[in-house]
Amino acid sequence: MNDVIRDTFGRPLRNLRVSVTDRCNLRCQYCMPEEHYVWLPKPSLLTFEEIARVIRIFSHVGVDKVRLTGGEPLLRQGIVELVRMIGEIPPIKDLAMTTNGVTLSGFAADLRSAGLKRMTVSLDTLQESRFREFTRRSKLADVVSALTELQRLGFTGTKINTVVTRGFNDDELLDLLDFARSVGAELRFIEYMDVGGATQWSMEKVVPRTEILTAIGAHRGVIQPVARKDDSTAPAERYHLEDGTTFGIIASTTEPFCRTCDRARLTADGMLFTCLYADQGFDLREPIRDGATDDDLVQLVAGQWRQRSDRGAEERKSTSDRGVLYQISSLRSDPHKEMHTRGG
Repeated sequence: MNDVIRDTFGRPLRNLRVSVTDRCNLRCQYCMPEEHYVWLPKPSLLTFEEIARVIRIFSHVGVDKVRLTGGEPLLRQGIVELVRMIGEIPPIKDLAMTTNGVTLSGFAADLRSAGLKRMTVSLDTLQESRFREFTRRSKLADVVSALTELQRLGFTGTKINTVVTRGFNDDELLDLLDFARSVGAELRFIEYMDVGGATQWSMEKVVPRTEILTAIGAHRGVIQPVARKDDSTAPAERYHLEDGTTFGIIASTTEPFCRTCDRARLTADGMLFTCLYADQGFDLREPIRDGATDDDLVQLVAGQWRQRSDRGAEERKSTSDRGVLYQISSLRSDPHKEMHTRGG
């Protein structure tokens, strides 16, 4: 097929985010704040061969960028081999991974050899006590060590994702900028989003892009926006400081970018979601295991995308009584609504 397919708003399908597991070894408050979770049954997870097949299918309808996510993707046994398999799919030009970095040091060299091109590491604080409080784990040193290891191994394009939460880490913006630069990474500040299982979210905890820029500018001088490439659909707006530091801000909550969103998400058990806020997904595992041909699957994926009309972040912004997206009972009955299942 290989034709560009577009949804009802003319948006192409270019990016596929593949969650390889719903399990995680941290319990970050914006993603997994509760004590107990419902996990996907292990037999329901796609095999590596099935994941690679799905990615090939998506490459036939325009996808050339793949990001492996979780949960925590490094918890999936054999993840290096999956990276190798995906790296052998010719149309995929950009293969990346988002990780919390806790076990990354032990995988980084092998992942690079297997064909992983870029890493994004989540890090919300540089203070050990805050990290422990926020994640319920004492693993900050492991994450810092992993970022140093990426730099040593020669990874380029490394990013650090920081969710900015009022009253928690909004006083660390400058420290995080300096740290990112010291390990050869670009920091991306992310507004706290009301997605999935963010059951403690409130608008009062959101630090908007304008406030982040004001806080940085007050100490670092003039902030210049970085011009976008013509074909860029990246979610971050990028900025440049006088000292040479470059950083980005993803303002999904206050300034949604739905109009340019070209991303689809695949859960570890084969559910396709065409929006981070979508209430329902489309099951690809069943037709795969029922013997669907590649052509059948191409038509299924293309059909789902062509009827896509999602503008979830914009619709949430327009909600007058905006609160948490899902109540706990809803998350318990359908774990696909969880961010650690759906992938970021």
